[in-house]
Amino acid sequence: MTVSVCVAGATGWTGRAVAEAVLAADDLRLRSAVSRSTAGSDLGVAWDEEPVGVTVHAGVAEALDGASGGVDVLVDYTSHAAVRANTLAAIERGVAVVIGSSGLSADDFAEIDAAARAAGVGVVAAGNFSLTAAMAQAAARLVAPHLPGWEIIDYASAGKPDAPSGTSRELAEQLAAVATPRAEVPVADVAGHPEARGATIAGTQVHSVRLPSFVVSTEVVFGLPDERLVIRHDAGSTAAPYVAGTLLAIRRVGERVGVTRGLDTLLLG
Repeated sequence: MTVSVCVAGATGWTGRAVAEAVLAADDLRLRSAVSRSTAGSDLGVAWDEEPVGVTVHAGVAEALDGASGGVDVLVDYTSHAAVRANTLAAIERGVAVVIGSSGLSADDFAEIDAAARAAGVGVVAAGNFSLTAAMAQAAARLVAPHLPGWEIIDYASAGKPDAPSGTSRELAEQLAAVATPRAEVPVADVAGHPEARGATIAGTQVHSVRLPSFVVSTEVVFGLPDERLVIRHDAGSTAAPYVAGTLLAIRRVGERVGVTRGLDTLLLG
């Protein structure tokens, strides 16, 4: 069975790599693409290459409605500002969604889950579609019930517009489902500048570092007296780590109804 795909953000850093992989896959077909800056052109031309026979549209609704043969799965690698509306537009049309963009809150996911269940479609969302990041998240969930306290640190480039990263937010929310970290000094009781203790996300303190030279790194630190465990994922400067996980989600989202959070859940759940 061939899965028809629309990639939103198809001229972006990760979106292009995913779109190229969909074009190369025997069991996937790229029906349409979304990129406001190159709308109306062929996607290959938008990449400054030879035409590939895929039209670029300005918005998701237009791309889904205008795709010849229809679309089974929307892949969203746009931005925190656009992903919620894009996802709901796809669900409204009965199209499953793979969300690679960050910035959605727990309330957003609750809204999306309700809409997806009502429409009978699946949504797979991951703060990080890297296979090694998924294994790091799974390992952290395994450890959390046995160690009393942890905090998360995420690192990204100086230009990343959202904080914390989607990976860190997803990890904090996953850990909250299995245990609650204990703090000797509650954040509310910290003297000086309590905000220096980071943001409280689903009960976990999360610290976001934004500086040049970082791409995406996430670590969760578990502490005991005289010892600590650090689980850390680092990504390089290409989009390659995120492609295989995204393709896996494209192939399997049709088996699901409602929201599935985390590539590790898809792999191991």
